[in-house]
Amino acid sequence: MITAHTSVPEVLAALKDVSYPADRERLVTAARAAGASDEVVRALRGIPAERYAGRDEVARSVRVDPGPEPGRTAAPRAVRARKGGKPGLAQHLWEEPKTPIHEEFDR
Repeated sequence: MITAHTSVPEVLAALKDVSYPADRERLVTAARAAGASDEVVRALRGIPAERYAGRDEVARSVRVDPGPEPGRTAAPRAVRARKGGKPGLAQHLWEEPKTPIHEEFDR
């Protein structure tokens, strides 16, 4: 499990010169170029390998403290946090059911 003992403001400070959208590897490279600590780089390596539209998405995805869910990596927890899932709930329980109108649009 990737555990980083840093803070979200430290991570965002290391990414102050990044232009978005950016993927995880670009964020890690930019943080290293800015002289970020190993803990900040470790926190960025723990986010999902996706494209991030801005600093807010990075802030919601970065995992800076060890989670209460042993045996799971930080990346799935970050995805769940960004998409609104609650810890300890199965995915089918935190996805909102489609309304009849949305079902009609999907046809």
